[in-house]
Amino acid sequence: MPEPDPEHAAYDPLGPGPHEAMSPTGQGGAMDLALEEGESLEKELGGAPAGPQEKARSLWSDAWHQLRRNPVFLVSTLLILFLVVISIWPQLIASGDPLQCDLSKSQQGSSPGHPFGYDTQGCDVYTRTVYGARASITVGICATLGAALLGSALGGLAGFFGGWGDALLSRVADIFFGIPVVLGGLVFLSVVTSTTVWPVVGFIVLLGWPQLARIARGSVITAKQNDYVQAARALGAGNGRMLLRHVAPNAIAPVIVVATIALGTYIALEATLSFLGVGLRPPTVSWGIDISNAASQIRNAPHMLLYPAGALSITVLAFIMLGDAVRDALDPKLR
Repeated sequence: MPEPDPEHAAYDPLGPGPHEAMSPTGQGGAMDLALEEGESLEKELGGAPAGPQEKARSLWSDAWHQLRRNPVFLVSTLLILFLVVISIWPQLIASGDPLQCDLSKSQQGSSPGHPFGYDTQGCDVYTRTVYGARASITVGICATLGAALLGSALGGLAGFFGGWGDALLSRVADIFFGIPVVLGGLVFLSVVTSTTVWPVVGFIVLLGWPQLARIARGSVITAKQNDYVQAARALGAGNGRMLLRHVAPNAIAPVIVVATIALGTYIALEATLSFLGVGLRPPTVSWGIDISNAASQIRNAPHMLLYPAGALSITVLAFIMLGDAVRDALDPKLR
């Protein structure tokens, strides 16, 4: 019986069958075909082959990856950007003067060029609603930044160093937590005669920093117990380097979440204080002032209350939705 020729192209020691895909190819042979089939299978299943070139995302990049795909974040961000733009340039959508009034048009309904009607003094409700965003957004952003910076600094230092400073900060924060916000505003702001937004901002910062300080303190205490912080300490890193380089970047996420949600709360607080007559005062244009003026005329002219109250509600809701979306993205347990 003649010996088969292994070099012949038709030589097949196993006979015909599924193994024919394993035939020699000249370069990689069966191994090349197996790799190509594996890659094709990965593509069909919608996956990508893992490789050494793929880098793991950090907490912030992973959070941004999640936020870009969250419709709640996109809607709230667009709405907040719109509010910020009209608070800076209200002339883009309102050409009138919010302080120009005509008593002959008092409490009239909508008319051409004045879709929201007029208030008791004959002022255009649409123009005042647009211009009212400036005071509310300014108070909310400035108060949030002030409370976040003060609370994060004090709470972070207390949580990192501990000792008597931590105990003192905790007791001082407890005192501020015991002050009712509205009652404290009535007492504190009733003696202020300024018509600017800064007394209201200062009051909100004064009562808002303890909450953020407590969040920052707990987050720093958790972060400084991690292995990488202990390793940095063992290698001789100083307290300043460990706090700024290792602890703070990994402890700031909860503060950002709480501050974002608190921004909407601060806007509502400013409107409440202005409604009670101790917050912003005329001639400053504010949603709280307009709501206060319209409350007694809700039966005769409901449009005076509807539009500023609706703008306030939408603004507060937008910031709360943004805070919820950021919280979901920064907390892996909620995914």
